[in-house]
Amino acid sequence: MKTWFITGVSRGLGRSLAQAALTRGDRVVGTVRQGMPDLRAAPGQLLILPLDVADADAIEPTLQAAFDWAGRIDVLVNNAGYGLLGAVEHASDAEVERLFAVDVFGPFRLIRAALPRLRAQKGGHIINVTSIAGRAPGQGSALYAAAKYSMEGLSAALAREVAPMGIKVTAVAPGAFRTDFLTDHSIRIIRPADDAYAASVGTGLSRLQAMAGRQIGDPDRAAQAVLALADADTPPVHLLLGTDAWQRAHAKLAEMQAEMQEWERVTLGTNFSD
Repeated sequence: MKTWFITGVSRGLGRSLAQAALTRGDRVVGTVRQGMPDLRAAPGQLLILPLDVADADAIEPTLQAAFDWAGRIDVLVNNAGYGLLGAVEHASDAEVERLFAVDVFGPFRLIRAALPRLRAQKGGHIINVTSIAGRAPGQGSALYAAAKYSMEGLSAALAREVAPMGIKVTAVAPGAFRTDFLTDHSIRIIRPADDAYAASVGTGLSRLQAMAGRQIGDPDRAAQAVLALADADTPPVHLLLGTDAWQRAHAKLAEMQAEMQEWERVTLGTNFSD
């Protein structure tokens, strides 16, 4: 039996993961901004804590409450977050600062607060839910991609930092899953729109809006994949979820490889001549 700490369990992948863990008999500490999630659990199996991950002062007491209740946390899942879409040119400081407060600084503070406890218990697994946008960004997602790139980089380096302590780290990059992520619950659109970006940002946003409610990914199957990840003796540092994520990542890698080869002479010509 594992004990999970999962942020954002009121809906989407966080809810599916919490329910999957509970169904197989694990314990879950889940956080929500408000209300109570619709989760089925046995007595003593589930603890719900209020948390706005952007509230820096709330991180430590929330995590302490989780450890007081559970004794130990085996899997810490940074899932809570939202998307900010639109042209970089039109984004305000406040919009970008809020995005990074929730999607980057909140997870960072949770990780920082958890690490002494994970070291003391000699193990644990940190799972950061990023996005395929953090590896192969599309049109109109530059700022969201920037936040998710940050979590991808943090995860990759942190995995090397804490491996000698028995702590594992994985960045999970989902593609499009049939949750409410493309609704007003989880997406903010930068305004105003500009005709100058109609062919790029406008096309990207239209594609996403047309996809809402028809995404190929099944969040319950994604939850089972994360359970398997947490059970693995040697989990990957990077895990893609969804055929669309797989295809976008492979296309991006091929594009990067071709670009590297095209500019190889320039790249290799920058050393001292001696």
